[in-house]
Amino acid sequence: MDINKVFSLEKVKYMVNLGVRFDSNLTFKDHISEKINKAYSVLGIIKKNFIYMDEHTFILLYKSMVCPHVEFANLVWCPYTIGDLKEIEKIQKRATKLVIKLKNKSYTDRLIYLNLLL
Repeated sequence: MDINKVFSLEKVKYMVNLGVRFDSNLTFKDHISEKINKAYSVLGIIKKNFIYMDEHTFILLYKSMVCPHVEFANLVWCPYTIGDLKEIEKIQKRATKLVIKLKNKSYTDRLIYLNLLL
């Protein structure tokens, strides 16, 4: 029996473990992209079904339906590049525009009004 055949490891491009997509270089680019797309998809559903929502409704929907996709296991795949951080920030920027009353305000003013500043 050839010991090399018994203990050989297969090289894979990526693997998914507990919902986190690990690529062979541990860059998490595919994972981040997947989570961003899912968050935008959920925002689209919210926009389509809740046309005129107040701030309270928005906060409930945003924190319960959008944030979990972006924040899930973020300690493992924590975005460290400025590009990744900007892409994730765009989700919140677009989401805050869903509140009709705040649509014409600046992004910073929307964050302050909705109490979403970190």
